[in-house]
Amino acid sequence: MTASALRSARWFGGTDLNGFIHRAWIKAEGFPDDAFRGRPVIGIANSWSEATNCNAHLRTVAEHVKRGVWRAGGFPLEFPVISLSEPLMKPTTMLFRNLMSMDVEECIRGLPFDGVVLLSGCDKTTPAMLMGAASADVPAIMVTGGPMLRGMYGTEELGSGTDVWKYWDEFRAGRLTDAEWCEMEDCISRSSGHCMVMGTASTMASMAESLGMTLPGNAAIPAPDARRLTLAEATGRRIVEMAGEDLRPSRILTRAAFENAVRVDMAIGGSTNAIVHLPAIAGRVGVPLPLALFDRISRETPFIANVRPSGKYLMEDFFYAGGLPAVLRELLPLLHGDAVTVTGRSLAENVRSARVRNPDVIVSLDRPLGKEGGTVILYGNLCPDGAVLKQTAASPHLLRHRGRAVVFASKGDLMARVNDPALPVDEASVLVQKLGGPKGGPGMPEWGQLPIPEKLLREGVKDMVRISDARMSGTSYGTCVLHVSPESAVGGPLALVESGDEIELDVPGRRLTLHVDEAELARRRARFTPPPAAFTRGYGKLYLDHVLQAPEGADFDFLRGGPGRDWAPYEPTSH
Repeated sequence: MTASALRSARWFGGTDLNGFIHRAWIKAEGFPDDAFRGRPVIGIANSWSEATNCNAHLRTVAEHVKRGVWRAGGFPLEFPVISLSEPLMKPTTMLFRNLMSMDVEECIRGLPFDGVVLLSGCDKTTPAMLMGAASADVPAIMVTGGPMLRGMYGTEELGSGTDVWKYWDEFRAGRLTDAEWCEMEDCISRSSGHCMVMGTASTMASMAESLGMTLPGNAAIPAPDARRLTLAEATGRRIVEMAGEDLRPSRILTRAAFENAVRVDMAIGGSTNAIVHLPAIAGRVGVPLPLALFDRISRETPFIANVRPSGKYLMEDFFYAGGLPAVLRELLPLLHGDAVTVTGRSLAENVRSARVRNPDVIVSLDRPLGKEGGTVILYGNLCPDGAVLKQTAASPHLLRHRGRAVVFASKGDLMARVNDPALPVDEASVLVQKLGGPKGGPGMPEWGQLPIPEKLLREGVKDMVRISDARMSGTSYGTCVLHVSPESAVGGPLALVESGDEIELDVPGRRLTLHVDEAELARRRARFTPPPAAFTRGYGKLYLDHVLQAPEGADFDFLRGGPGRDWAPYEPTSH
């Protein structure tokens, strides 16, 4: 592509008033004419924030991206976007994922960028940035922040947050002292980066790489490892080339790419949150990604990544074992190897030389850890539009279970009653919580790993069947049925469940059944009233008015769809 054909030339190349203003204001930052005129202008969308530990090192990463851009003959412009801190941002980061995607999209569309580098890290930042970049459809490539170093408690390796949930239950059961609990707090998260298990951040970094939106090897390099900075510089060089090639997300984010990502998700025992985020990204480019596709691919795909919470090891071990390229190379017979990636080469070409360096961490297809993928899709009269369960992190003895429901009307109701010694509950009970979905939460919070009552923890109970329309942390584990759809807040069958009802979970049969006759359910349905709106103004109201259900990715209805008449980036017609 010639310099005059660059999108940025329409900002900086003209002799009219607009060109004068655009150049003058860039020069005000100390850039001479030849720093930007005739060069590809590369935006660096940085989700850095001191309020987001996972992303707090991205300033350094950005500097290395800039170095690569300069070396390749481009002109880098770093700009901030919303950052979503999983531990700190309330009521839940998922409430703001779509807002962040809009921030990213509009910055890309409205600024003079010929290409964009997306710097993400914490859970929702990766899908949000991919959603925004997909909608803007300007050449884009991603660098994620990478996982933290392993936590260490004495000689014991800790994974955040998987071991947080594990030892919180031990503390609640009285098997961990106050001093031990406080000491663990100081050593579980000891570096920059995101959670170092196959939680949502690691999973979505793996999805970005599987989709072809990152350079090979990006997903698993630890955040403090110098090789992440080397990759960042290479990414800066590559985006300049992509701008010249006009290699856009719409050429990369194809149906084949999404099928590859779903298969990788199943093979690595990825976070259940991928089953919300992938349809949201796919919806931005008009690619249908129904739950039935996840179910089919899960049945066909062996589980091969021995990483917590579904396995034994941590993300550092996964990286040293060959990382995602080794997984992709192992899965190649099951993948669309001809899918286009940001390298300009096919997925198969990218991973041709990859190899597994530790077969205990990444196992072979012929000796898998499980014959099926990590996550299953359930259907039944309790979830007619589907529900999700991570079978690789569930208790085998509970995969077929029938028990009586103990129902909590909301998160507040659960927290008020779950530890009441008088609560009529035993280990065979099925815990049910309502109002955890996109509208009911609101924002579909990570409430799905419902707490086991303390009286049962003290008896040694480690797991129970738990059902909600909420999500759960990708670092969590347990026999938790999630994303029940339609959600309870809109009158889905979950809203009709009452304590004492019998519920049957049949994971091998992919069924979730409420054993209540239809006449009784009809009577309950007639009495149903939706909860009052959590928001009546501002962004919260926009969210409630337009959010879709979980199977559609909980995106906004007005953001979905392929290219339309208003799809193109904005033109610099005025200021």
